[in-house]
Amino acid sequence: MSELFFDRVSVRYGHHLAVDDVSLVVPHGQVVGLVGESGSGKSTLAATAVGLVPVTSGQVLVDGERDRRRRVQMVFQDPYSSLDPRMSIGGSIAEGMPRGVDKKAEVARLLELVNLDPGRASSLPARLSGGQRQRVALARALAGRPEVVIADEITSALDVSVQGAVLNLVRDLQRRLGLSMLFISHNLAVVRYVSDRIAVMKDGRIVEEGPAARVLAEPGHEYTRELLAAAPRRHARLEVS
Repeated sequence: MSELFFDRVSVRYGHHLAVDDVSLVVPHGQVVGLVGESGSGKSTLAATAVGLVPVTSGQVLVDGERDRRRRVQMVFQDPYSSLDPRMSIGGSIAEGMPRGVDKKAEVARLLELVNLDPGRASSLPARLSGGQRQRVALARALAGRPEVVIADEITSALDVSVQGAVLNLVRDLQRRLGLSMLFISHNLAVVRYVSDRIAVMKDGRIVEEGPAARVLAEPGHEYTRELLAAAPRRHARLEVS
């Protein structure tokens, strides 16, 4: 288990300040739900953790160290574009494995871990449903044996009927593997279900952060209250168990 720390991170695109002096901790073995509307900067912040977006100022650390190679892995929103359509799902998973691993056996183990038949390893992504592809994307992220996982809107492209099963899987994997996780969503019903702590982001800044129970029961910021007021109507059909 490891701690991910965004230390006064800012990201600027030209004249636009997408992330503004954000400090946020993802504690050892916990899930921090990062919630905010589209354009709030939450995905940009997440991308800094895996080096996809350079920081303008500040730093991102894992256990106090800047070197995050392999220690942090990301699962992306769109399961259709995150996998190479020409590569078997087993090949996609094996790409991220460290050297010296029995790749065939490890692919089988990871597919079982995400509740997919290991016999599907030779299948191409086109033969899988959206929910199955997102499970493969999870397995691919875990192949690198990360200590921290970033999950960026991973259920938003899925049918509502599939979202609950994927959320149950994410929660189970995080607990079984002891992962630290930053779980990003605009959907407060989803964040409520998986998170130990919740951070609320608006216009590039964290406007509220704390234990999930406290933020949901006693929100301190008007924007959080607006998100909570909208959530029951917007996400009434989401069902998880």
